[in-house]
Amino acid sequence: MKLKSEANSGERLYKIFIYVVLGLLAVLILVPVLWVVMASVKETVEHYGNPWALPTHLHWQNFVDAWNKADMGAYMGHSVLVTGLALVILLVVALPASYCLARFKFVGQKFFNTCFMAGLFINVNYIVVPIYLMLADGDKWLKNFLGNTFLLNNHVVVAIVYAATALPFTIYLLSSYFATLPHDFEEAAYIDGAGYWRTMLEIIFPMAKPSIITVVLFNFLSFWNEYIIVKTLVVDKDLWTLPAGLLNLMQAQQSAAEYGPMYAGLVLVMLPVLILYMCVQKNLTKGMTVGGLKG
Repeated sequence: MKLKSEANSGERLYKIFIYVVLGLLAVLILVPVLWVVMASVKETVEHYGNPWALPTHLHWQNFVDAWNKADMGAYMGHSVLVTGLALVILLVVALPASYCLARFKFVGQKFFNTCFMAGLFINVNYIVVPIYLMLADGDKWLKNFLGNTFLLNNHVVVAIVYAATALPFTIYLLSSYFATLPHDFEEAAYIDGAGYWRTMLEIIFPMAKPSIITVVLFNFLSFWNEYIIVKTLVVDKDLWTLPAGLLNLMQAQQSAAEYGPMYAGLVLVMLPVLILYMCVQKNLTKGMTVGGLKG
């Protein structure tokens, strides 16, 4: 009994320690977010006082100025276009590829798996310059033969680059999930007369919904917050996405000593991410751990 009580006491202390650590981490994450939200509705003069003081009233004009005067509305439209297009391209390519790598045996399977695994260790920021030089050379060739450029300052090309750089992680995660699904589902579908495509689209993909949602969330965060590739491949500032435009806004507002619109721009960048996370948080962990059958 004494050993049992000591074990229970040690377990309680361990749980208390875990809860304390998680609570501190939650505070470290929530306090900066709440502070930015609070600062976004303050007037300019209030930013020179106590930074932790509550705003005297909600100054929503900061959001209007950030949206209109700083063109944050146009930047957000570009972000929605690029992010949405990149996700569509990524899923169209990654879902069938992951399914084939996980469920079929064919010549070169191990080679392709090794290539995708190697891609996980490549930092995208290190290859931005080679990508830019390649596209710049392509534009020179197009201008000589067609009289026009196409590859730089193009949201479609940026979306393709996003999707291509996200393929290794996405295929790794999806193929790992597909590999946990028993073949009984496919065999039953084949007996009922379904082909490979119908089985994949109507049987396997719906079962992999939690994993697909996880992939969409992770890649949405990556694409939405990315600015290095955009600032490299899109020279025209009018075509920048929201994070790149936010950097421009921060530099302009700091020079003008107008901090309210700057913090309002930060909130505009964070808001879609927070909304998406709240919508899919239940499926986030499930998509990485749950297989096709539960014991």
